[in-house]
Amino acid sequence: MEPQNQTLAEELARLGQVLAQRLDLFYANLMRPWNGYQIAVGLALFALAHLLRMVLAPRLRSWMQTREGWPIWRMRLLVLVHRRLRAIIFVILSWLVVLVLREVTWPSRSYLLALMSSLSLAWLIIVFTTRLIVNSLLRKTVRWGALTWVTLRLFDLTDSVALFLDRIAIEMGDIRISVLTLVQMVATLAVFFLIAKFTSRWLSARIAASEDLTPSMRVLTVKLLQAVLFGLAFVIGLRAIGIDLTALAFMSGAIGLGLGFGLQKVVSNLVSGVIILMDKSIKPGDVISIGETFGWINKLGARYASISTRDGREYLIPNEDLITGQVVNWSHSDEFVRLDINFGTSYGDDPHMVRRIAVEAALTDSRVLSTRPPVCHIVGFGDSSVDYVLRFWIKDPTGGLTNIRGKVFLALWDTFKAHGVTIPFPQREVRILNPSGGNPQD
Repeated sequence: MEPQNQTLAEELARLGQVLAQRLDLFYANLMRPWNGYQIAVGLALFALAHLLRMVLAPRLRSWMQTREGWPIWRMRLLVLVHRRLRAIIFVILSWLVVLVLREVTWPSRSYLLALMSSLSLAWLIIVFTTRLIVNSLLRKTVRWGALTWVTLRLFDLTDSVALFLDRIAIEMGDIRISVLTLVQMVATLAVFFLIAKFTSRWLSARIAASEDLTPSMRVLTVKLLQAVLFGLAFVIGLRAIGIDLTALAFMSGAIGLGLGFGLQKVVSNLVSGVIILMDKSIKPGDVISIGETFGWINKLGARYASISTRDGREYLIPNEDLITGQVVNWSHSDEFVRLDINFGTSYGDDPHMVRRIAVEAALTDSRVLSTRPPVCHIVGFGDSSVDYVLRFWIKDPTGGLTNIRGKVFLALWDTFKAHGVTIPFPQREVRILNPSGGNPQD
């Protein structure tokens, strides 16, 4: 057997012996009369907590339904309390009993009940804390990992398990990575990342509420802030567990090579996103057209821009396309958009009247601006009609362009019908010639 495997087997056997001794001691203590009484008291308290939960839970739910207007976080906290009401009641009752027993009798006669109370309290704290983690898989991993650590801590097994995990290691030259190091690294980084995440959310909310910054600068500031916070969390987390960052210098070459070949598009989109945010050419809320896509910017991400359209679709446009392609920004400098409508009327209709009633028809819609009055011009004399263009302004392109054009067309139709204005259609005269050379016939 190799020396490393032999050492690992010895540590595993030693850990098994420690666990066996602890189990024998626990079983021996369990057979004492007072420990049996403590188990009975614990079961009785759990049953009492269950009965109290049956009485209090409906009342709490009814009270929650009357709390209209409360913040979402407060309502979510109440829902979590409602779901864990039995455990909360059990923890309160069990600790009250433990405190009473410690005052009236020996501490050893409440040890087992205190252990159950400590485990229950630790589970409640872990459940309430990990509820802040959005990802369900990560939340379950952190929850069960924390509960395992607390259990080992209460049974005084952390040193034995830590020594066993430290023996399972991989050595590469001067670098030694053990399972214990990996567990500590994951736990520490998770804590620092959670702190960075909540700090980033709080600062992002403050920045988003600031009216001194433009929307583009808000997004850029938030992105830079997130990068700095998570970068610091990574560096501080590794240093906290004693990992020398200079030992990871060899990874810089591989990372640079990967960025040069495999991540060209990703890096290009990231850089394009920073350029878009800095030059303010596109910002959240702008109405743009790119290719056949027309909509408004819903979100500017690190790699893409989210564009929402009127038909409920959401397009994710890479930032590189917004930099290199042709983009029509309908609201770049201001929110005003001019729309043109072309139509024609018969030659028998007075063009002065047609121009006047066309402007009046456009103003019947509330979205057409009266501060920038519509205008109607003659643009040509066609084969069958006098051709006009009606131009009007709106300031809410997110409300749609096709629908406002349709409403103005319908208003023109009603106005023309009321004033006797006709809209001609092409007419052709067809003459059929006699093949025998006779007179032509119509």
